[in-house]
Amino acid sequence: QVQLVESGGGLVQAGGSLRLSCVASGRISNIWTMAWFRQAPGKERMFVAAVTWSAGNTYYADSVKERFTISLNNAKNTVYLQMNSLKPEDTADYYCAVRITWTGSRYSSGDYAYWGQGTQVTVSS
Repeated sequence: QVQLVESGGGLVQAGGSLRLSCVASGRISNIWTMAWFRQAPGKERMFVAAVTWSAGNTYYADSVKERFTISLNNAKNTVYLQMNSLKPEDTADYYCAVRITWTGSRYSSGDYAYWGQGTQVTVSS
């Protein structure tokens, strides 16, 4: 089992920045990839960014490239999502997730075994 606790959401004006954090605990050795997904009201959960645990390779959705940065502090078992130049369409609940296998797709929510409780991000225009 891996437990995830997110923090850092809030209300920000368009053009502003926020940093989300997600602390992992439990069977850390099982982690292959950590990722952020988001879900806007009435929409499906979408991939935002991912980072591989050992190599630190990063992957982004096209909609957030050049604006968001995912990073990993292995010593603190923490993944961050730095969000800059925020837009109203970034408004969503953001979820941290863990993938424990290299098979499947890092972009698919169905291939992630553990999820945090979510943190809300609201961007006002």
